[in-house]
Amino acid sequence: MRKFWPAAKHRCRTKIQININPSMARLEGFFVHRIQRYDQNSYLSACKNLNKMNKGLLLMLSLVFGLFSAQQTAYYQQSAKYKMDIDVDAPNFTYKGNQTVSYTNNSPDELNVVYFHLYWNAFKPGSMMDQRVQNQGKNGDSRLQRDGISRLASIPEGEEGAQNIRWIKQNGKEVKFEVQETIMKVVLNSPLKPNSSTTFTMEWDAVIPHQIRRAGRNNREGIDMTMTQWYPKIAEYDYDGWATFDYIGREFHAPFADFDITIKIDKEYVIGAGGTLENPSEVKGYDANANIKSDNKNKATWRWTAKNLLDFAWAADRDYTVEEFTVLDGPKVYYVYQKSEKTQLWEESKQYVTKFFQLMNAAFGRYVYPSYSFIQGGDGGMEYGMCTMILGEGRSLEGLVGLMVHEGGHSYNQQILAYNESVRPWMDEGFTSYYDDYVMHQLFPPKEPVANPFVGSIRSYVNFTKTGKEEPAVWLADHHDNGSAYSIASYVKGDLFLVQLGYIIGEQKLSLVMKEFYNQWKLKHPTDRDFMHIAQRISGMDLKWFHHYWINTTKTIDYAVKDVQYGETSTTVTLENKGSVPMPVDFSILTTDKKVVNYQIPLNMTHTWKSSDIYGDFKTLNYWPWTQKEYTFTIPYSKSQISALGIDFSQRMADVNPEDNFVDVEAPKAKAK
Repeated sequence: MRKFWPAAKHRCRTKIQININPSMARLEGFFVHRIQRYDQNSYLSACKNLNKMNKGLLLMLSLVFGLFSAQQTAYYQQSAKYKMDIDVDAPNFTYKGNQTVSYTNNSPDELNVVYFHLYWNAFKPGSMMDQRVQNQGKNGDSRLQRDGISRLASIPEGEEGAQNIRWIKQNGKEVKFEVQETIMKVVLNSPLKPNSSTTFTMEWDAVIPHQIRRAGRNNREGIDMTMTQWYPKIAEYDYDGWATFDYIGREFHAPFADFDITIKIDKEYVIGAGGTLENPSEVKGYDANANIKSDNKNKATWRWTAKNLLDFAWAADRDYTVEEFTVLDGPKVYYVYQKSEKTQLWEESKQYVTKFFQLMNAAFGRYVYPSYSFIQGGDGGMEYGMCTMILGEGRSLEGLVGLMVHEGGHSYNQQILAYNESVRPWMDEGFTSYYDDYVMHQLFPPKEPVANPFVGSIRSYVNFTKTGKEEPAVWLADHHDNGSAYSIASYVKGDLFLVQLGYIIGEQKLSLVMKEFYNQWKLKHPTDRDFMHIAQRISGMDLKWFHHYWINTTKTIDYAVKDVQYGETSTTVTLENKGSVPMPVDFSILTTDKKVVNYQIPLNMTHTWKSSDIYGDFKTLNYWPWTQKEYTFTIPYSKSQISALGIDFSQRMADVNPEDNFVDVEAPKAKAK
């Protein structure tokens, strides 16, 4: 059950102590409002009066306050430690595994069950993933269907994914478990109490699925094994309960964990992974002077470790090449790929990847892990802890770098800031896409000048709104009716959420918000409420209205210059709000001597206005009430002094009809002689 109240202490009678710290917990706005209004003095006064009442009423009220106290909790997150031994049968694309999972319950709740994800059980005919693809047809993920026909339905026999659990023990005693496709429920022998730990051991065997979505055997570029979401992974538990979304093909969520993984595989294989290789001198690919050790089955043993990751992912191929370089004041970067004419751009991409990490560290926050691996594998691009799986062939240099930048960006927005991407894909994909636009604009400057790095994303959003297929960004990732609607809601509207926020509060304040958010919430599980708390505190603005309109609805922004009246020494302008989302308005004129004069018209709902912006100084006009459709004001410039005027010269506001935002002013005609 979600906890609304922060840690607090209160005693009635003659002595009172109240310690309320709203920043310690995520609070529903109603309760925050009530707590903050309920100050200590009023509580003392109330208790003096209560002491005069009968004891029965006093007891009842004490129970009420006790209930409030029970509802109070500080932020917490669960943790796990995995120790695994994996034995791969490469010719048959199967493996056997056993693992010990040490799990710590840092929540205030007593747990009687735990859940594990078994993602590979989705890769078979008739699975929920298959059903979803068949139901969506051509509207679904193009990687899962061809001409509306599910690829899962035709997986050859023997190539279906499978994770078969043999047994599970809790603290050495067998426990009951139940598997429902991709979710396994484990009933505990004894409850796991708050602030205590337990240990699970289990054995399983798995069939590596036909590569259709992310994981699997023999992808289209010939990579033998892409091993992602490949082991029984304990689910996340937080104040929303267990995150037990069935795997339909999109996003993931998990607690932070430490990993100690031993993999036995035929010695001719090279492995790329997100983690630290502990024995590079005993395996192929990482040490030119390696003495490759193998057992009597001709298998080498690889040992990988990692700390504070959401997931451990790896890939294996006999033809991998491993290259490494170190980013100044950044991580060691590994390229693990099949080196050929088709992948020759990987070498050229290294300088751009170096700049990517440097730009991200400066603009967002430092990458916290020792290394990062770009691994050829999977079916496009997918992020994991300390690594990504990408297709490595058939792209331009800018296309390859763009893919690396996006997936590498997820190491900040998905891994370090570990959102629940099934619930808030717009934060995961959207915030990553924002930095995509920012970084790529600097790595590959456009040939023609553009107003800002985000004009392409704004154009994509505006065009899609005209199709009538837009769906709210608040929807769960797997529950969008249309694949394109999911992409716009998550990637594009999430990106533009930050662009609009920068327009509202100013780019300097947005930069402070992003850095503070990263520093405060790295290696944690933040939500949009946590982000908005920081944005409102730093900007000094009320921004709840903006979050609601942009994330919870498909309402659109549409402002226009309705009328311009020119006087001898001044000009009167009337603007109109033709849309359904109110916004503050930036208005500018370009003078005939090529100067830009800026005005801002604050929105009354923010209760203040931005103090600065990188797009120039401005004068602040009176508030525009959100209920008022038109706004008229006068500026001290005549027609002869104005070359052009309009709304949002920076082109950041996602106006769905920007054509009526600008007016070119005709120059005065010379008098005929």
